[in-house]
Amino acid sequence: MKSIKFTEALINSDNLVERYYNLLLSSEELFSSTIKNGFSGYPNTFDPDFKIPALDEKLISFLEPTKASIVSIGKYKGREISLFNLMKNPETNTVKTFAATLLIARAVSHIREKHEKIIVFSPSSGNKAIALRDAVLRAIKCDLVSPEELRIITLTPKDTKEKLRVSELSSDKYLKNLNPAFVLDTDSPEKVKDIGNKFKERFNDKNKSHTKLWHSLKLENYRFADQIRAFYDYEFGELENNKCVHVHSVSSAYGFLGYKTGVDRLNDLGCKTQMPAFLLVQHLATSDMVDFLLTGSFESPKNIYSLSKDGYYHQSNLKNYPFRTSSIKEILEQTFYSHKPATVHEMTDIINTYGGNGVVVSLLECLERYALIREMLCNAGVSLVADAKNVKEWSLIMALTGAMNAIDRNLIREDMSNFVIHGTGYYSSCDYESLGPDDYISVMNEVQMMNYI
Repeated sequence: MKSIKFTEALINSDNLVERYYNLLLSSEELFSSTIKNGFSGYPNTFDPDFKIPALDEKLISFLEPTKASIVSIGKYKGREISLFNLMKNPETNTVKTFAATLLIARAVSHIREKHEKIIVFSPSSGNKAIALRDAVLRAIKCDLVSPEELRIITLTPKDTKEKLRVSELSSDKYLKNLNPAFVLDTDSPEKVKDIGNKFKERFNDKNKSHTKLWHSLKLENYRFADQIRAFYDYEFGELENNKCVHVHSVSSAYGFLGYKTGVDRLNDLGCKTQMPAFLLVQHLATSDMVDFLLTGSFESPKNIYSLSKDGYYHQSNLKNYPFRTSSIKEILEQTFYSHKPATVHEMTDIINTYGGNGVVVSLLECLERYALIREMLCNAGVSLVADAKNVKEWSLIMALTGAMNAIDRNLIREDMSNFVIHGTGYYSSCDYESLGPDDYISVMNEVQMMNYI
C-alpha cells in the first residue's frame, strides 16, 4: 500500500510534471536555498527560483511531453530486464525533455513575477541544447511567454552538430535570429564549457538591459527534474523490491543523483522504499566515473590491450572494460565528453553504500548485441533502426550492452534478479532532420558569439 501523503499529492495525469506537480512544489524551498548558496560550484550566477507557474490549460499543454513508462522487455540469462522509457518526446527522443521543461517553466514564472526577460544559455554536447530549444519553442507556442521575453542560446561542439534538429526556431527567420545555435569549431568538445563561461562573463559585463542570462549548468537544475524518476518508479515500478539494479549510460550521472534525491523525498513522506543498486555504463573516451569507482583515481588502466591479427584490440583480464574494441580511446557516443566530473565522489559513495558497479563498453560489443537488443526493445514499442550505421544516439544501446556484459561477467551479485534500464536516449538519422549549414553559426570563441547577440 502506497503512502497516504504520496497518494494525496498526486494529480490524475499521464504527463509526469503535472502528475507530481504538488511533490515538486513541496521541494521548491529546499532547491532554491541550495542553488543560491552556490552549492554546485557555480556561484554568483543568475538562477530563477524553483517556482513553477500555477496549473492552467496553457501550462498543462506545455507539460504534455513529460511522459514515461516501465515495461518488461524479457529476460537475459534468467534476469528480468525492464525498460524505464524516458524518451517519449519525439522532438528530442531523450530524457532531457524533463529537465528542459522544468527549467523553462521556472523561467516563465520568473518573467511573470519579476518582469525581466531571460536568455537561457546552454553549452551542451547536443541533447540538452535540443531539449531546451524544444521547450522554449513549446512555451512560445503555448502562449506562456512572448518570443522576446524568453530566448535560448546554445553552444555545441562541431563533432555533434548533426544532432541539432530543424524546428521553427530555425525555419522561422525572426525566431532564428532571436535564438541562435552556435557551433564551436574546436577539436576538444569539452571546450564548450570554457568558452561558455567566458561568453557568460562577457555578456554580463556588457549587458545594460533588464535581460538576464541564465547559464543553466548547475546540478540542482537537473536533480530537481530527475526526482520524477523515483516518484514514477515508486508508483509503477519496483522501488519496494530490494533485488533491483538500475542501469544508466552516464557522463556525470546527474540522472542517478536526481533519482536518489527522489527516493530520499519519498522516504520523508513515509513511503516504503528499497534503494536499488546502480550500474554505471561509460565508453572508453571518458570512463572517468568507472575508473574512479574501481580505483579511487581518474587514471584508466594502462597497457591492458594488445592488437590482434583481426585488427582489433583485445583484453580479458579486467572484466569492467571492453574485451574487444577498435580503439583504446574510442568515442562511442559523442554526447559523453566530461572528464573528472564533480559528481564522482557522491556517486561512488552511493554505490559503495547500496551496491552496484561500473562497466565500460565498446562499439564492437554494442554491435555484437545489436540484433538481440533490437528484438527485446520491440516489446516496449521502441524500434531500433535496422542498420546500426544510422544510429545517432547510443545511450540506450550502451546501457543494455553494459547490463548484459555485467551479467555475463558476474559484475553484479547473482541474487539481484531485476535490471531496470534507464532509457535516456536513442534516435537515428531517420527520426529527424539535422540543421543545415545556414541554420547554425560556426564560431571559434566568445567574442564571435557576442557579435551575433
